[in-house]
Amino acid sequence: MKHVVIIGNSAAGIAAAESIRQIDKTSKITILSDEGYEAYCRCLLSYYLAGEVDEEKIPYRPKSFYKENNFDLLLNKKVVSVEPEKNRIVLEDKSSVGYDSLLIATGASPKFPKGVKGLQQKGVFGLRTLKDAKDIVALLSSSGSVCVLGAGLVGLRVAHALSKRKLKVTVVVKSKQVLSQMLDARAASLVQKKLESNGIEFIMGADAVEVLGGAQVKGIKLDSGKEVPCSLVIVGKGVSANMDLVKDSKVKCADGILTDKFLQSSIPGIYAAGDVCENFDLTIGKTAVNALWPIAIEQGKIAGSRIAGASEAYDGSMGMNSIEFFGLPVISLGVYDIKGASVSLEELETFDENKGMYKKLILKDGKMIGAIMVGDIRASGLLLSLIRNKVDVAPFKDKLLLEDFSYPHIAGKTNEKEQMYV
Repeated sequence: MKHVVIIGNSAAGIAAAESIRQIDKTSKITILSDEGYEAYCRCLLSYYLAGEVDEEKIPYRPKSFYKENNFDLLLNKKVVSVEPEKNRIVLEDKSSVGYDSLLIATGASPKFPKGVKGLQQKGVFGLRTLKDAKDIVALLSSSGSVCVLGAGLVGLRVAHALSKRKLKVTVVVKSKQVLSQMLDARAASLVQKKLESNGIEFIMGADAVEVLGGAQVKGIKLDSGKEVPCSLVIVGKGVSANMDLVKDSKVKCADGILTDKFLQSSIPGIYAAGDVCENFDLTIGKTAVNALWPIAIEQGKIAGSRIAGASEAYDGSMGMNSIEFFGLPVISLGVYDIKGASVSLEELETFDENKGMYKKLILKDGKMIGAIMVGDIRASGLLLSLIRNKVDVAPFKDKLLLEDFSYPHIAGKTNEKEQMYV
């Protein structure tokens, strides 16, 4: 009997297992996780922190899911290495598991800054797992203030959530703007303004050098020498792909595990999907890690179907993020800034600071490769279709920024094949 091993019990791993089982009803499928929980939705962790979602709403699949699909689930099992030449994985407890096909869906982990003293003490957290979130919530009743290090998506989601818990929130940002990996400066200024108007304080152009306190956090010390009192510290300085398990193997990696159009790695029979996977990016024209829940599901499905013998290929992904802060919606699609671009790109934009509205579209050779929308995101679905399907927007370029831009504006202006996709 064929044995498929899946390392990872989140979006990509679950999607792959389901995809395999739809085609292959008999093979043994083993799912391993280094966490102690059955599958849950990581996207809901910030809502759980905010007190808007109960723990009972976080599970991603019902408890009966694994038994009904004949999946063997092994929790609290950390894989430390992959040995392709022996077709096996080695666990932290020195035991091993053999496989015929292997999917690595290990996700990513928070980046903790090097050189900052005191990060190991109680009251310092990243936010990646349900355990992280539960541990933070357990300390909220005795915490009046929090410092968030970093203003990326995770950092600002945490800041937003804990401000709703009535904590005093201070965000320390090393760069000149928030969300520097998904927004340009103008869009970022609108987001920061909205957060500040709701009581969140920002310290820009600064970095922490030490977490103060002994048994419990008392504050942070900045590189300027300033001390900021707080009883919680949350690190939100991005994530890095969990690739350590293949570092001593011949599996090729860059920012993630490099994969082909079938999500197979450089070693036949070993696949990768989700936040650990590096694959072709449709908008930048080279490989990238796009660590997003919907992309993880899509990649997991393709990898799983390939493992089961299907031939469906993956055409690639693109960076896209959607978030809302205190009623202000924000979406970023594909390329978000043209600074440093090696080719000539065109920008279209409209801005109304009083309304808190901003749209910017980025075009290359008459086709959209990126968009930012703040305040009004009604056309985001259509814009996404135009980008993904590389539609020539020249015939209706003057309509793209209209507040009511929608499908009727492009009727008859795209060819028949393009029209099928938008």
